[in-house]
Amino acid sequence: MKKHVFSLFTAMLLMSMLPLGAHAADNGYGSRVPATVMSYNIHHGVGLDNQLSLERIAGVIRDAGADIVGLQEVDRFYGERSGFQDQAKELAELLGYHYAYGANLDLAPAEGQTENRQYGTAIVSKYPILKSENVWLSSFGKEQRGVLHAVINVRGVHVDVYNTHLGLDVTSRLAQAQEIVDLASASGSDGPALLLGDLNAEPASEEVGLLLNSGLFVNSFEGVEDAYTFPVRNPSATIDYILTSPGVSHANQRVIQTEASDHLPIVAEVVFARKAGR
Repeated sequence: MKKHVFSLFTAMLLMSMLPLGAHAADNGYGSRVPATVMSYNIHHGVGLDNQLSLERIAGVIRDAGADIVGLQEVDRFYGERSGFQDQAKELAELLGYHYAYGANLDLAPAEGQTENRQYGTAIVSKYPILKSENVWLSSFGKEQRGVLHAVINVRGVHVDVYNTHLGLDVTSRLAQAQEIVDLASASGSDGPALLLGDLNAEPASEEVGLLLNSGLFVNSFEGVEDAYTFPVRNPSATIDYILTSPGVSHANQRVIQTEASDHLPIVAEVVFARKAGR
């Protein structure tokens, strides 16, 4: 018994003599902080079989091991098409995640309902969301678009996450892309950033080029062939993206094959670099 106590005391003493960084690394708080990121247009939870199933969407996210997910086309008490669900909240509960919601359409309640009918984007995260804000983008009389900005604490690294769904015409998308660049530039953050979303534009387009040429973002799928996300069957267009700030490294980028929505989700494994002293 005495030998047991002495061994435990010796182990604790040796641990106390290790550098602080060694403790941090053992607990996953070293200089390199990994995360798995997804962007997914969920088509208000309705799949190609025309069936509404948030459980199926949650299963896609869970199976991919995604820690941070930007969701587009998310209903909140919107109507019968989604069973008047608060979809961001319900998905977060199914996953055991935190969430933030951004309403780009905010309409009067449906007949017999008390909550406003809302439609927009959401971020669900395994890690705590410290704050969030939804900013409307110029939409020129067409369907209102926005960008949901959240700050997420990923193992001590504060990550700026932007999630958006751009418009259907080039003029709108160019204005919206510039406004996202302006917003990210004005954030004052010196930490890593992610821009997730359905940009409704191909990689060679002027609007995607505007985002990449800003110096704020790089395309995590650059050089990945056949990263087509739409339509689900025989996909031929790349319109869904995971962009990151330049200091973020990427690996295992992939498109997930599923008929749970009318878009295919994309996933990338990223690594955030912790700044010295943090």
